[in-house]
Amino acid sequence: MFHRRKQSPGNTSPAKRQTKEMKETKITINCVTFPIPNVTPDQAEQQLLKPNEWSYCDYFWTDKKDPQGTTSVAGFEVLLQKQLKGKQMQKEMAEFIRERIKIEEEYAKNLSKLSQSPLAAQEEGTLGEAWAQLKRSCHDEAEVHLKFSNKLQCEVEKPLLTFRDNFKKELKKYDHHIIDLRKQLASRFAGVEKARKALADRQKDLEVKTQQLDIKHMNKHEEDIKKARRKSTQAGDDLMHNVDLYNRAQSKWFEEMVTTSLELERLEVERVEMIRQNLRQYTTLRHETDMFNQSTVEPVDQLLQSVDPARDRELWVREHKTGELRPVDMDI
Repeated sequence: MFHRRKQSPGNTSPAKRQTKEMKETKITINCVTFPIPNVTPDQAEQQLLKPNEWSYCDYFWTDKKDPQGTTSVAGFEVLLQKQLKGKQMQKEMAEFIRERIKIEEEYAKNLSKLSQSPLAAQEEGTLGEAWAQLKRSCHDEAEVHLKFSNKLQCEVEKPLLTFRDNFKKELKKYDHHIIDLRKQLASRFAGVEKARKALADRQKDLEVKTQQLDIKHMNKHEEDIKKARRKSTQAGDDLMHNVDLYNRAQSKWFEEMVTTSLELERLEVERVEMIRQNLRQYTTLRHETDMFNQSTVEPVDQLLQSVDPARDRELWVREHKTGELRPVDMDI
């Protein structure tokens, strides 16, 4: 039993090749094969992988022209730059928190120093008690801000920096892997183009020899024609082999692009959620600081409500009076 061999492009007649070219529906751009624009694509092949989610894996397959239009940027590179920008923003957020920590530490230091000031220390009575409490509240407030700065460092700044370091390692791994696959795809495409040119040369040689036979009817050309036909067939087989290698490389690149883009998407979600949680912690600590500061001021408010000029006068008179007898007229 004979099995019919799959026809090689080297055996395709000019008429059939022309018909095939007319029905071509695909185009290769930067070594990646796509359906030709404005040609109805296979709906099953082009259906979104994650409909209604605006997922990375559905929208970054083609390359993008740079603003000058001179070079192309791979879709994966656009995704990668987004992640690198996010890493930089996270670093700058951590720097912002660090500056806030410094301000809080300096503020606490100055408040503590002010609380020890001897200014108006000799004020007496209920007003003196209120004044002394106000100075103590400065010391207490300094402690509150110092604790706030310490918590900012442990609960906000440090997690931001730790996540950023891990984020950086993940990006580096994905970057190298996809770049290598794209290089392999470009190499396979170059192999296809080389094989395609070789096939065209062999077919042209076969046509020339066939025409010579038709014109001269010479037997010695028949062997040349057979040899040219064998070379054309071999070139066709070689082209099919290179196309197969290319399609495998593109399929591998496609699969890894989907997987990696989803990983980048996951990292971005984690980054945003992590920052949101840390900023929520920041606002929580701020509210706590405000409440503690309020608690340091409340005793001052209470004492200020108790300030009584009459009471102060009484206390002062009791302590400093020199005598209650008043002068009278002298008798003659």
